[in-house]
Amino acid sequence: MNRRKLLKSLGLGFTGITLGQSFGEEFRKQIIHHTPTAENVIFIHMLGGPSQLDTFDYKPALEKYAGKSLPASLIKDQKFAFIEPSSAIMPSIAKFKQYGQSGTWLSDLLPNFQKIVDDITIIRSVHTDEFNHASGELFMHTGFGRLGRPSLGSWINFALGSNNLDLPTNIVLSNGTGAASGINSWSNGFLPGKFQGVKFRNGANPVLYLKNPEKISSFDRKNILDAVVKLNLAQFRESNDPSILTRSQQFDMASRMQISVPEAVDLTQEPDYIKNMYGIQGNRTPFAKNCLLARRMVERDVRFIQLMNGGWDHHKLISKSLPKKCASVDKPLTGLILDLKQRGLLDKTLVVCLGEFGRTPMTQGVDGRDHHNSAFTIWMAGGGIKRGYNYGKTDEFGFAPVENPVHVHDLHATILHTLGVDHKKLTYRYQGRDFRLTDVHGRIVKKILI
Repeated sequence: MNRRKLLKSLGLGFTGITLGQSFGEEFRKQIIHHTPTAENVIFIHMLGGPSQLDTFDYKPALEKYAGKSLPASLIKDQKFAFIEPSSAIMPSIAKFKQYGQSGTWLSDLLPNFQKIVDDITIIRSVHTDEFNHASGELFMHTGFGRLGRPSLGSWINFALGSNNLDLPTNIVLSNGTGAASGINSWSNGFLPGKFQGVKFRNGANPVLYLKNPEKISSFDRKNILDAVVKLNLAQFRESNDPSILTRSQQFDMASRMQISVPEAVDLTQEPDYIKNMYGIQGNRTPFAKNCLLARRMVERDVRFIQLMNGGWDHHKLISKSLPKKCASVDKPLTGLILDLKQRGLLDKTLVVCLGEFGRTPMTQGVDGRDHHNSAFTIWMAGGGIKRGYNYGKTDEFGFAPVENPVHVHDLHATILHTLGVDHKKLTYRYQGRDFRLTDVHGRIVKKILI
């Protein structure tokens, strides 16, 4: 009896292992409340908090009142990571123009992005509860600013399962400065371990040990894994420890990844014109490569692809650093949307791009901006999201929302909605209570939906 038959004989086949709560058809009937508009998610996190005031949220008043303090009514009782509320207003380092049929205001730091403004929704009124990096990243990914909760990708895959059993359901592609929250931004938390994100490395070998050790044949390795799985299952019968089943599944997934991953990450299969579309040049453009890999993962029905791009924490020298960072992502992001669109994949793929917060309209030091959680900008595309749409508005200084505020819990509720999932019903019982991604909050932002 091979390991697959053995697992099936125990009721643990690879259509899904039940661990404390079924995520089979009955469970999905409870949480899915309408036909989904998205099947896959590409979740792009610009680590550090990009300045919305120099990219997407045009505020002429910053130049008009440069050097002065914000009105006392705005900054009353406000807390910032490093600066005083009375710090001087700083004008934008960029020039803005309107683009597309939507008339979207866009900074000159993103010259390629103007090609896709009519394909996306820009939300300028997002706010969050956290104003430091680690807790802000956790809040954006888990809906909670402290350790221990499952990430968005883990919740989604727990709810919906996988359409490709030969690749992980939750893949993480990272470059630049690492996440302050570490692996917790793609952790399974208290969900079964099989739902944790799998991080792919940069370079020629994104996953280590895909090849068998020297002098170990595929036949030998299969026999070894079969024996290990049998031992693990024997131990599971005695202990009923779910982590044992997780390990068994990881062995099986690793075996299948030996075949699936090399082909999936082989960018030599892509023609030059596609690589040029993403701005790929040699080995110096890891984010561009990750964007192309994300599209390839969507083609292979990977449910959740998480891109982490570091280097957006501009407390100083923003006039030099921000243009370089924008230039490094402008063409890859534009290429990703255009490529998904031309292949007919954008309609089924939800793309979300954001930071953990934004930056202050006041200056930090001579040439920087501090963390700002009261108002910042994100954008979304595909998967049932309106095209060429602008939602939400901040005051004349970009300090706080004055129209259609969107909380992170609202964002999570909306993402789950596009996948057909009711965020209020997607729960997991842990330590005597039911938890959910949106905690006891969250509303669907219906106006951005088609």
